[in-house]
Amino acid sequence: MVRWTLMAPLILAALTPAAAAAGDAAAGQKVFSFHCTRCHQIGPTAKNAVGPKLNGLFGRPAGSVEGFSYSSANKSSGIVWDEATFREYIKGPKAKIPDTKMDFPGLKTDKEIDDIVAFLEQFTADGKKK
Repeated sequence: MVRWTLMAPLILAALTPAAAAAGDAAAGQKVFSFHCTRCHQIGPTAKNAVGPKLNGLFGRPAGSVEGFSYSSANKSSGIVWDEATFREYIKGPKAKIPDTKMDFPGLKTDKEIDDIVAFLEQFTADGKKK
């Protein structure tokens, strides 16, 4: 019984999504550069382009970046971006929001997704790194 009491917190910590999905921000920057920079910008000088700037993504309602023309599907999705929702979306944007303007087939590996999440999480709404 004593052993279980000591081991339970370690087992639970190992099963949490954060522990299972620790990404590499530097690798995520490479994923972002390869897949995302054609349409999106991030950082202190980021501007809306083909897609909205991605500063401060997590915690932000979908369709809410000022000055970007979103699809009505995106604006009315009711999504507030958090890690779990973004992970689902980035695997297949049109599966999550069928009429989104985002014309991207999605990231296919959990490693790429882990890494891009770690990269995006670094940026505050003003584009500065945390």
